This record gives sequence, structure tokens and C-alpha cells, in this order.
Amino acid sequence: MNVLMLVTDTFRWDYLGCYGNDWIETPNLDAMAKDSAVFDQCFAEGLPTLPARRVIMTGRRIIPFEEHHQHWDKVAVPGWHPLFHDDVTISEALFEQEFATCLVTDVYHMMKPGKNFHRGFEYWYWIRGVEDDRYNWRDLDRVKDVWPRIGYWGHGPQDPRHWLVQHVNGRVQWETDADSLVARVMTKASDFVTGFNGDYPFFLYVDCFDPHEPWDPPIEFGQKYCAHFDPYKSAFPPGSKAKMSDEDFEMVKAGYAGECTLVDKWIGRLMNTLADQNVLDDTLVVFTSDHGCMMGEQDQIHKGGDRLRNQVTQVPLMIRHPKGEAAGTRVGGFVQHQDILPTTFDILGIDPPERANGESLWPLAVEGRDSDRERIITAFGWHASVRTHKWNYIAPYAEPPANRPPAGAAELYDLENDPEELVNVIEGHPEVAAEMDAWMHSYMAEHASETTGRLQPSETGPSHDQAYI
Repeated sequence: MNVLMLVTDTFRWDYLGCYGNDWIETPNLDAMAKDSAVFDQCFAEGLPTLPARRVIMTGRRIIPFEEHHQHWDKVAVPGWHPLFHDDVTISEALFEQEFATCLVTDVYHMMKPGKNFHRGFEYWYWIRGVEDDRYNWRDLDRVKDVWPRIGYWGHGPQDPRHWLVQHVNGRVQWETDADSLVARVMTKASDFVTGFNGDYPFFLYVDCFDPHEPWDPPIEFGQKYCAHFDPYKSAFPPGSKAKMSDEDFEMVKAGYAGECTLVDKWIGRLMNTLADQNVLDDTLVVFTSDHGCMMGEQDQIHKGGDRLRNQVTQVPLMIRHPKGEAAGTRVGGFVQHQDILPTTFDILGIDPPERANGESLWPLAVEGRDSDRERIITAFGWHASVRTHKWNYIAPYAEPPANRPPAGAAELYDLENDPEELVNVIEGHPEVAAEMDAWMHSYMAEHASETTGRLQPSETGPSHDQAYI
């Protein structure tokens, strides 16, 4: 049995038709859902981009985070560091099982020097040019005709070498949606499937940065949702819509929706390639995302450590068994990213790496049972969310360094009466907040020894700062 793992970035769970959305076109993923076990309450554990991928690729929890900041990396948050030397990735484990292992990605954070997320892959293909990946020109003169249309709303970059200048230099060269980054990722993945001729299985890990911002899909995709759509105007809005007109925010929302439809189209192309090559019926397919984003809720846009509500922390997860097992099953209850690797190995009938401490979800899917987990934790930066079926408590678990923005105030949401998590009710329930805060700190202390590791094989022990103290 082959394995295809599809990971996207910033794909909100509730922007898919199979999760109840009725206005965004995602026909290919919705069709996949009908043939899959769909998990209705899947949440990230560690956030954002790299922490989430560490959990997905190792099946191991990482909260509480460690901090190993590489001074040349602009991103400096807990958990944002290379794989540990001790980690065993899904690619390494499947390579040992004689799978051909291949990575196709445009997520440049994984490919930064020293991050080593391509470990264990025999073949890896990096589609260049996302965000701050220094690949295209950073030349304002080359894009002077469209640059004034970039929608900053008073918050935009002034540095002419900003990564968005690079992005626009590449963006103006697109002639069709086939030139988009997600299309190039899926096309390269399709090329691998078409060219593979081994008498042994393959593990194909496809990871695309879309629908992460900038939200500038080809114009025809945005116009599905907004008649006056301008991909440059929608590209990179501020963190709040408070100063935006309704018309401008409608365009931003359409840009993100268009990105979701674009991703769906090109995932569909890859799935068609599997079918055309007669390997779909022998390929396990897993689809998920690292996190979502705020899209106007509480006037907020984008993700953030103090925005650990369902719009950011909940993710889609569907698992399509090639023989149709559990097709159409909906699994309720809490599951998380660390469960994906053990589930995959369970379906394959092989033991997962010993360091993986997630749980297989496949018995739930096959038997039609819901997860019985009563509470879960998700963290991003110096904030954590403790979630039960009744409450979501969000609070800083440690003080950020002096050179970072201060931690936000604690929040509490009553999920039974406010499922969209729009009203902070912490003042009315101090006893609930106190109990959940105590549990959060107890959890951090209990699991601190499980989330450490060596960055180099020569290290005799941790040589780092732990974010939780």
C-alpha cells in the first residue's frame, strides 16, 4: 500500500463543504471526504508552521516547547527549531520499511539551513519563491505598475526588500493558475507518481504553503466570491479589519476563499493522476492542515498566539483507505496532529516509531466510535489553549522575552452557548479559569521531560532554554 500525505497551510476546517461550508467551492476535497473517515474535532497541538509539522512528521507531542533560536531566522518563537537528532520521522521509518520516500513542498521554512525537515526522503523537490525565500528579485521598479494596489490600509511594509516585493515580482509573471505555487507543487508531485515504476510502495509527502497569505489567487478564483476582486488589493491585509471598509474586507475574504478553491483544484489534479496511473486503489491518502486563521471574527485577521480559538486551532483531517474501509464515517471527539502517524502505521500494519506518543484513530473510524478525550492542549508562542467540550481557556503559560511583545490577557469561552468563540466570559467564571490554568501548568511540568532532545548527536544532554519554567 502506498501512502500520500497532503498537508496544507492555513486551511480553515470550516471553509470546506464537507465541514458544513455552503459558499466556498471545494468539490475535490468534498469528494475525497465521501470516501474517507472524516474527523470532526481535530486540533493542532504545537503551532505554527514548523511546530505543527514536527508533530505531524514524528507523531510526538512537543508541548511544552523548547527554544532553539537560530539567529539568522526571523521567526523566533518557542518550538520553531530543527528536528531533534533523537526524532524518528515518518519518512525515516517508512524508508526502513523499504518504501520509496519523496517530499514535494514549497514551505521554505522546512528547507531553511539546519532545519532538516527533508530528513529521511530519498527524493525531495523544493518549489522556490514563497514568502521570504530569497529566490525572485526584490525590485520595486519591476512591479511599479501594480505595487500601489497592494492593500496595506496603513500597515504595509516600507522596506523595498520586504518579502512581499519578491512575491509580487514573481506574481506578475503568472499567466494562468498553473503558474501558481500550489499548482507547481501538485504538478511536481504528479510527475513523481507518473514516473514511479518501482515494485515497492511509495510514501509521497506533499506540503503546500497555500492557502497561507498572501491571499492573491488568480483573479477568476477571487471573482467567484467578490465581483470587484483585485488579487493585489487582497494580498496581505493587516491583523485587524477595524480600519477597513466593508468593501475592502469583502475582497480580502474573497482572496482567502479563492485560495482555498485553488488548492482544492490542484489537489484534485493530483488525485486524478493517481487514478490515471491505476494506483489510487492502492494508496492511503491523508489530508490535513497545520492551522487556520481569523477571518473577521472579533475584528481579527490572521493567526496569532493569543488567538487560539477554533478558527485557528481546529483543522481538517480526513483519511481515505484505498479499500474503502470506514468510508463516509464521521468521528467526533478530540483528536490531534500527533495521532496521524500512529494511525497511518496502524493501517499499514506496522509498528510506529517508539518515540511516537500519539494514538491510532483507526479503531474509532472502523468501529464508528468517538474519541473519549476530555481535554486537549494547543500552544503557539507563549500562549496555550486548554479545551474541553464545555470551555476553551487561553492564557500565557510563560512570559515572553523582553524583546518580544507582551503576553495577552487570559480568555475563556463558553462553547455550549458560544460555539464560534466570540465572547470572552472569563470575568463571570473565575473558578473555571483558575482550574484550567492550574491544569495547564501541571500539564507543562509533567510533560517537560518528554519534549526535549538533542540537536546534535554529540550532545550529552539538552543545551537550550525551555520556554516553560
